[in-house]
Amino acid sequence: MSSDDSSGDSEMEPKPSTSKVTANGSDTKQKRKRLQDYLDEKAAREVAERAEEALRRRRKRGLADDEEDPEEASYPVINPVNFVKNKEIRHKRFKRMMGLKKKEEKATKKTRKLEGIPSAPMHTIETLREKDETTVTNVQAEDQEEVVNDLANDEFCEYYQKSYEPKVLITFNQSPHWRSSQFAKLLKKMIPNSCVHQRNYTRLKNVCKSAIREEFTDLLVINEWRKKPEGLLVIHLPEGPTAHFKVSNYKSLKELRRTIKNISTHRPEVILNNFTTRLGLTVGRMLGALFHYEPEFRGRRVVTFHNQRDYIFFRHHLYEFDKNGKRVKLRELGPRFTLKLRSLQVGLFDGKCGDYEWMITNKRHQMEGRRRFFL
Repeated sequence: MSSDDSSGDSEMEPKPSTSKVTANGSDTKQKRKRLQDYLDEKAAREVAERAEEALRRRRKRGLADDEEDPEEASYPVINPVNFVKNKEIRHKRFKRMMGLKKKEEKATKKTRKLEGIPSAPMHTIETLREKDETTVTNVQAEDQEEVVNDLANDEFCEYYQKSYEPKVLITFNQSPHWRSSQFAKLLKKMIPNSCVHQRNYTRLKNVCKSAIREEFTDLLVINEWRKKPEGLLVIHLPEGPTAHFKVSNYKSLKELRRTIKNISTHRPEVILNNFTTRLGLTVGRMLGALFHYEPEFRGRRVVTFHNQRDYIFFRHHLYEFDKNGKRVKLRELGPRFTLKLRSLQVGLFDGKCGDYEWMITNKRHQMEGRRRFFL
């Protein structure tokens, strides 16, 4: 057989028609559509059955259709988009649904602004904290007579009555590292009428006795761990109390790109923020008693102790007003660190037989939640 005959036979062979392919494609699309309609009807039928069952139960209990039932079980809302098997179609429907939801939110926000209704406050761990029985919202209120009497007769009442000027002694452990010495120098620069002395191997009880003899009103002991300041012991003289703080997130002047020359010798202003409980008031008054009660506003220095979730953040700023006197510029002078109260002891420091008013535990009690704070 010649090549021409073979080519002619190949040309005479019938080609497969595409009509069957298109028919099969249309059939599959119709099947998908039928399946999707069936799933949508099934979801709607389930929702209707649940609603009828709930209505039947309410009528058996003798409740009206509009009356709320506290014992009624709430079922999750079934989204029909979840039953779409095709990924592209499901994504398009979900995108369309989210777009409609955003439009509704914008419309409600616009109407709320036009009507002058304030927006709902943002919730944080601090705002959702558990209520404490010792929380004091306003000390000057009429129902806070007990709190006022306690504050008028506590260990710091003489300071807040301006009967004496604070005098602070700063010391270390036996052999301090240069970082602890630098931290003590910065505290001396910030706290007026304070001095730094080496403790050497003297016991802390003897240091307290000698400080009382020299008429010091407060004693600060810097503890260190791994060559870094790790703890701060604040002892109010001569009768206590004694507070032990953990020091963390310490930033020196070098890390903040500041120098000690920027810190003037003027007495700073003191801000104690968010100390709301009875324990928090005691700790705040104790920290405030370290500084002089009459600040020198000419220096424009301010020291802040901000309590948030039982962490006391210390900041040291220099503020400056603009020409109009309306806006304020803040410049951080340093240092920066965070305090965490470990214990509050009644009286002077006694490591063996001390009476502790409050002490933190390493593991919280099972009944205590993460939203319970003590300061």
